[in-house]
Amino acid sequence: MVDLSERKTFAVSLAHEAGALALDYFSRKEALVVDQKGAQDWVSEADRNVEIFVREKIEAAFPDDGIVGEEHAPKAGTSGFDWVIDPIDGTTNFVNGIPAWTIVLAVVSDRKTQIGIIYEPNVNETYVAVRGQGVTLNDQPISVAKGVALTSGTVSVGYSNRVEASNVLPVITALVERGALYHRNASGALSLAYVAAGRLLGYVEEHMNAWDCLAAQLMIAEAGGVIEDQDAQAMIRTGGRVIAGTPEVFDTLKAICEDAWRE
Repeated sequence: MVDLSERKTFAVSLAHEAGALALDYFSRKEALVVDQKGAQDWVSEADRNVEIFVREKIEAAFPDDGIVGEEHAPKAGTSGFDWVIDPIDGTTNFVNGIPAWTIVLAVVSDRKTQIGIIYEPNVNETYVAVRGQGVTLNDQPISVAKGVALTSGTVSVGYSNRVEASNVLPVITALVERGALYHRNASGALSLAYVAAGRLLGYVEEHMNAWDCLAAQLMIAEAGGVIEDQDAQAMIRTGGRVIAGTPEVFDTLKAICEDAWRE
């Protein structure tokens, strides 16, 4: 069994450093240089520079590891470990002054996510998951909600310009018809982490990139939730759909999504 402790400890520290850097940019957001990549798809100098900072730290500590990030070209590795990073997930919130964004780090090997770190600087919450070792929030074990029906909970629904907008509406309609509330905070990683923490019952999105979902999917699985079985390397290459939830609601969410997303 591979010892992941060194990379986990490093990743937690790095997430906090990256979060402090991002928070400094956030405090000066009026001066940010912001570009639009597509409809409702933004990137700021903070995203680019925080990713550069994270990459440099990883390369110095683990020079043989690969790195895949949202804003810069991938770096191939030889160690069998790949870091999958989103410097700021929730950039739309970030550039509009909404304090719902997060730093995301995942470590992948053997086609599986082994470590997931999500740090939300504005509320100082750190989620840490290691495969087979559970998940914590600020060092305290967490689990998905138990025994909560859709009629008593909330499901987060994500979408992006990579899919047909019309595919989102049937999902929301089906949730409302079943008595659920729906939620969207423009940070998929953070919403997925909220599922692991028992704050939301589930999260669904027709297409997500690996840097947005791998870390938190591991958290949900380690917290006793249900995720779809996916090849992490395939997700890195092309992304894919994400359906995650508590054991009580997962099958219903999957049925809703497959009906809405069928070609």
